[in-house]
Amino acid sequence: MENFMQADAAREQSQSRIFDLPPGPDGTKREFDYVFNCGGETRYSQEDEVYKVRSYQLSVAVGKEAAKRGVKAFIEVSTGSVYNPNRNPQKEGDKTTKPHTKQAKWKLAVGEELCKMSGLRLCVLRFPHIYGPYAGGWIGTQLALARVYQSREPKETLKWLWGADLRTNTVHVEDATRALWMAAEWRSQNDQIPNAPNDKIIFNVVDKGQTTQGTMANIIKQIFGIETGFQNTLVNTFARLNLEHVVDDLNDDTLDDWADLQEASGIKDNGGPLSPFMEKELLRDADLSLDGSRFETVLGFRPQHECITKDEVEGVIASYKRMNWWP
Repeated sequence: MENFMQADAAREQSQSRIFDLPPGPDGTKREFDYVFNCGGETRYSQEDEVYKVRSYQLSVAVGKEAAKRGVKAFIEVSTGSVYNPNRNPQKEGDKTTKPHTKQAKWKLAVGEELCKMSGLRLCVLRFPHIYGPYAGGWIGTQLALARVYQSREPKETLKWLWGADLRTNTVHVEDATRALWMAAEWRSQNDQIPNAPNDKIIFNVVDKGQTTQGTMANIIKQIFGIETGFQNTLVNTFARLNLEHVVDDLNDDTLDDWADLQEASGIKDNGGPLSPFMEKELLRDADLSLDGSRFETVLGFRPQHECITKDEVEGVIASYKRMNWWP
């Protein structure tokens, strides 16, 4: 970690500290070849001003500095939630007028701003849910929720809203990081997408599994030994009209049990990033379905983890145990 640096990248004054490198052995000035912007606000349901400062302004500031210094490739990490909800896999040119979340709205806005930036060798990668060892977020919330249901007596059925076919596409973290590096190497040598010279340089990155809620329900049933299922039409209709109320009830029902599990396991100091706390934005009836064929065709990318499986998810839980996050 000797090269780790902490700075507020949204501030112009921080850029020289972030970008300046020690001179080479012969005293020549050095610059980074590639810059990967994985920064930004990752929490859901925040105020717009939070995303404006921590996502939009951060990316614009870092992008301007990268352009000024002639960085060979600037890779902006974005989200597939920028597309309008659609069960059909969405391509890079499909509609983005109804992003799923505020986070996605600001990621879309900054992507458009970076595309206008003169001299910036930009490539935007749009990811679905990223899972893998030590990942929290989408996968961590579901697993924590399943652990709560597993602990209950008598056993209860863990039910999802909306239905088994709701798309919740995924990519493994190892494939995501491989995609970042492939994109940087490609962008450093290419100025446009073949056969699409006027298109913005944007790629979707997704696995082959077409992950759905049903996929996760089956995996959780196998791992935790609990019954899983989906709510009926009446409950779903109520949820559409009263989603905030439904989310509050769900969180009230699970958070105390999770805290009890942690305490019984000797997990202290909030136990890391895991929690069954469900965000309203994550419970919306909105398909996350991506078409990754452009990235595969242009760069030759092939996901090594083709789909999320029971073994993959058990590997995630094993990583939580190594960190003493898992009760």
